[in-house]
Amino acid sequence: MKLALLSDLHANLRALDACLAHARAAGATRFAILGDLVGYGPEPVQVLQRVMDLVAGGAIVVRGNHDDAALHEPAVRQTAQDLSAAWTHAQLSDVHRAFLLHLPLTATVEDTLLVHASARDPQQWEYVDRPEMAKRCLLAAQAEWGLKRVFCGHVHEQVLYYRGVDGKPMAFSPVPGVPVPLASHRSWLALVGSVGQPRDGDPRAMYALFDVAQARLAFHRIAYDHAGTAAAIRAAGLPEGFARRLERGR
Repeated sequence: MKLALLSDLHANLRALDACLAHARAAGATRFAILGDLVGYGPEPVQVLQRVMDLVAGGAIVVRGNHDDAALHEPAVRQTAQDLSAAWTHAQLSDVHRAFLLHLPLTATVEDTLLVHASARDPQQWEYVDRPEMAKRCLLAAQAEWGLKRVFCGHVHEQVLYYRGVDGKPMAFSPVPGVPVPLASHRSWLALVGSVGQPRDGDPRAMYALFDVAQARLAFHRIAYDHAGTAAAIRAAGLPEGFARRLERGR
């Protein structure tokens, strides 16, 4: 089985469709969506419908912080994120809100934990953005689920951590398209990046593909019409910064 791992879709249909097409062409037979289906982007309804169709075909989906935020209209609108959550909430039907509400915070597949942010207190939405946070995540996965492999998103960059012989997580940036063998004697934490809003200076969408039989993980970067999504953000009246971020990739 080849499992496609997509996170932080952020209501960006063009990016999602490009990643799905690439994954299917690469032999993906199952899909896992690691949260933040909505927020920031201009197409929450279309993206949710696409994900719901994937679920009907056996996909796994976990909930992210922006999915939570879209469930209720913010009491105040002080930040761009508040405005995005309020706009997204207004676009969604009761069916879409119910779908988001009932998404789990974690899931397991093939001896791997799937979570949006961190295995340590998943609903606290911690950013695994340095080795110390990676260590906490890996320790929690081992203690709570007995698992040595964790795939997550939230950070909007692609990073792979492994625990060395001294127990300290080591991080490296994977080369797109080059599979990495995940040796079973190590603990692994993969940040699969963001489909809908990359933040590493490259506007191409991100996702990863896990070959379960060979225990090999490949990270991918996929070109898509990011200018078209930026234009749709502006047409929707969403904050200008969301459009510029897609254009710059950060």
